[in-house]
Amino acid sequence: MKKIMFTGGGSAGHVTVNLALIPHFLKEGWSVQYIGSENGIERQLISTIPEVNYFAISTGKLRRYLDIQNVKDPFKVVKGLYQAYRLIKKQKPNVIFSKGGFVSVPVVIGAWLNRVPLLIHESDLTPGLANRISIPFATGVCTTFPETGSMLKESKARHVGAVIREEVKQGNADRGRAYCGFTRSKPVILIMGGSLGARRINQTVREALSRLTKQFQIVHLCGKNGVNTSIVEPGYKQFEYVNEQLPDLLAMTDIVVSRAGSNSIFEFLALKKPMLLIPLTKEQSRGDQILNAQSFEKSGYCEVLYEEKLTAGTLIKGIEQLYENKQEYEQRMSLSEDANALEAVVDWINEIAKK
Repeated sequence: MKKIMFTGGGSAGHVTVNLALIPHFLKEGWSVQYIGSENGIERQLISTIPEVNYFAISTGKLRRYLDIQNVKDPFKVVKGLYQAYRLIKKQKPNVIFSKGGFVSVPVVIGAWLNRVPLLIHESDLTPGLANRISIPFATGVCTTFPETGSMLKESKARHVGAVIREEVKQGNADRGRAYCGFTRSKPVILIMGGSLGARRINQTVREALSRLTKQFQIVHLCGKNGVNTSIVEPGYKQFEYVNEQLPDLLAMTDIVVSRAGSNSIFEFLALKKPMLLIPLTKEQSRGDQILNAQSFEKSGYCEVLYEEKLTAGTLIKGIEQLYENKQEYEQRMSLSEDANALEAVVDWINEIAKK
């Protein structure tokens, strides 16, 4: 039996591609394993697939700023490297697939030490810190944006496009409306603040709420502890997160307001949902979301509202302008290349496993 090991975590974006790939390999009869952290979101998400054996290792965050944890975390990373090395040596996978995040670094190095081939997937236009550390040890790198290849060794990079979960495309608008208690009388906005930096978007949305609900119904994904139970507004529905219901919510959605994480915006593109993107600032991140948003804006798939200019007034204006030009955005999105990225990644994994 062929054996594949996945890794990646720290945020949902570092797990979603793995979630899209895992069912394929289970269906083909592979043994599937996952290395993640003890308490990260990856453990929670992977636990929904009982056929996958989950192994937890010690992990530390690679910070770009001063923090007392910077003294402790290198020891956690070293411990995680030892654990990953031993696990890989014992399990002997044919191939390892890494989606990135800090937990992946010990796994990547452990694979290299065990001479196990490893593929990395990079969602953003520029590789993140964990992937930049990992790329020299990898067999190859799957890129989402075509521009990313110019930053990597040509022999390692292969542009595959965005890996989209099949279930995202299976949503039902009527189920979505029933779940939220919405009607067909008004268009729907889906607002997602993400797990990081949701507070500023949440606050601004609520400042603009009375004006927006005159024209739209709003489903608002607020992030952990982000729901404000004191707000009772017809046509406004709040959730911390949704999982199984997300495809249905997307199916009923007319336009999206979101951060500019790569996995999410490519799912919106695949579903032809016009976007108003509010990327994380450079103070909040490494600037990858700004580049993602600018790339989509250049292609005509979205409007961009930078957080420095985010107010209730600019949010309302951006939403109204996006909705007014909705058909033009949908037309441009319909012309985007719809390459089968999942199939391309699976083919590359099989190619490596055969060798």
